[in-house]
Formats: sequence, C-alpha cells, structure tokens
Amino acid sequence: MALTRWSQPWRDRPSEQAALFNPAFCGELISRTVAAYDVGRGGPLPFALAFLVLPLALHPGARAALPVRSDTTFATWAAEHGAMLAELPDRVMALRPITREALLFLTQHSALTVTGRGVGLGSRALKLTPKPAITTDDARAARRTAGFIGRWLANQASTAFVLQTLGVRP
Repeated sequence: MALTRWSQPWRDRPSEQAALFNPAFCGELISRTVAAYDVGRGGPLPFALAFLVLPLALHPGARAALPVRSDTTFATWAAEHGAMLAELPDRVMALRPITREALLFLTQHSALTVTGRGVGLGSRALKLTPKPAITTDDARAARRTAGFIGRWLANQASTAFVLQTLGVRP
C-alpha cells in the first residue's frame, strides 16, 4: 500500500505541512473548541463536529467569513456565504486524517476523551492560555477562531442541522 502524505513518518513530510498540521497545534485548536462548546452546552462536542474545527480555523478565508458574534443565526450566515461553503466539504475531507491524528494524540495524553456522547475534556486537559507568549498572527487568529467555533456550535439546534447546512456528511 502506498503511503499518502498523511501516513508518512513526520521526518518525511514537507516542513511547512509538519509545522501547520502537527498534532499538538491542531489538537490545541480542537481542545479550544471542545472547551468552549462545553461551557456553552454543558457537555461534550458531538464527534462529527470535531471535523469542522480545522477546516474553519486554519483556512484564512473561512476565518474571515465567520460571523463576529456567536449568537448569529446559523442558517442566515450560511445563506450569505455559499461560495465559501461550497469548498468546505472538500476541506473537511482533506483534513480528516489530520483531525483524526490530533484527536488520537490528545486522547493518548488524556487531554480529551472520546465517548459515544462526543469529544470531551480529559483528565489532563490542556491549559489553554488566551495569549501564548510566542506565537504568530495566523496562529493567534486560528486559536481565537477555534474558541469561537465552540461557542457558535453550542448555540445551534442540532448536529444534523449544522452538517446539513454546511453541506458536510458524517
């Protein structure tokens, strides 16, 4: 079986991909979403929604298209951003291996738990500082967006509604 770029050992991956898509950073973004969702909803993030975090938080165009307020009506926002949403299912599929790798990394370190109810904070949850001392503007924006995604998804009626509106199938 041929190796894909995501199944290659880390030393063989292009350095820019290894830097942006490393499991620790991607896991931090997912953790920020899970933590914000838990505060807003009082429970774990549905597993399928975890796969939306990286395509929305890492893509500058998607970040820019997201609303400013977490109480923004989801359906109205989606109707106004059809062009961006047309690309989202492909990004979700492309980043699916990275999301899995990040989830596995964090569950192995007990930072997250994955159960039948969804993805929750683990017994050794990450200490998520609002403003890390050393970072870039892009990483800062991705972190901020990941927290917003958790708050916004917590305000939505159902996982099925979110996925259907975004054109993503579980």
